[in-house]
Amino acid sequence: MTSMPQVRVPASRGGRLSLAQRAQRVRRARRARRGGDGWAAALCLAPALTVIGLFVVYPIVATGRLSLTTWDGASPEQVFAGLANYVRMAGDPEFRNSLLVTVLYGLGVTVLGVASGLGLAVLLNAPLRGLALYRGIFFLPVVTSSIAVATVWKYLFGQDGPMGGLTGLNWLGDPYLALLSLTLLTVWKQLGLNVVLYLTALQAIPPQLYEAAALDGAGGWQRLRRITVPLLAPMTFFVIIEGLIATFQGFDLVYALTQGGPLGGTEVLGFLVYRTAFSSGEFGYAATIAYAGFALVFGLSWLQWRLGGRSQWS
Repeated sequence: MTSMPQVRVPASRGGRLSLAQRAQRVRRARRARRGGDGWAAALCLAPALTVIGLFVVYPIVATGRLSLTTWDGASPEQVFAGLANYVRMAGDPEFRNSLLVTVLYGLGVTVLGVASGLGLAVLLNAPLRGLALYRGIFFLPVVTSSIAVATVWKYLFGQDGPMGGLTGLNWLGDPYLALLSLTLLTVWKQLGLNVVLYLTALQAIPPQLYEAAALDGAGGWQRLRRITVPLLAPMTFFVIIEGLIATFQGFDLVYALTQGGPLGGTEVLGFLVYRTAFSSGEFGYAATIAYAGFALVFGLSWLQWRLGGRSQWS
């Protein structure tokens, strides 16, 4: 057991202190020590808290205030509109279409991203020659410019490109095929990051677990299903949250690949916010849509956290 720290209490000149006086002085000394530790912790955390306050908390509060106004982005005054923007958003067919597109987009990116990232991570976790080279190759799309990548994919999936010529399909001219193309592009762009995250988690699993399972006669699929997948649940949760945030904030890939078309088939919430603010000049309504997207991401993250926590303790 950890011993309590010894606090030296000075003796009184007039004689020995009573037990109550000694206890009171000990309490005062401990409170002073805690106060010093608290100030030291506050000083250490002050730079990080300042950055978070300026670049996270303040933009959220400012966006919420802007969503209650009507502003064209140039007028010196912002007219207070109350909840009028939220009432308009509830009946806006463009918002409902964008929300549906974003949900389908996020679902496809998370499912395919988790499956492909985990599968490649398991393969790359084996003792192969040139393993570092393979890991670097898979990570290249992550550090490549999104605009450059989307421009190349736009050519590949165009009617005159390899995919359009081989399949005879109008990948970027059909709303459903365009959304599928955007989903595949996003999964490919994030694949390297997911692989690195899963590799980090795989290397933290004790090899003794696999050895014991092999001695009990468990095959490769059983070890993957009974050991690997359950122990990677926290990392899978993180990958899902990252994928959801990327899809709900998606803009650059959509802008370069499809411009939100055709017929709004790839107009995710992030692109709708951009078009509403900078094309229509409705910054207040755009802030309302952005706040709705933030609320959805926060709600999904909280739900995933609750379900993930319960599953780990059950």
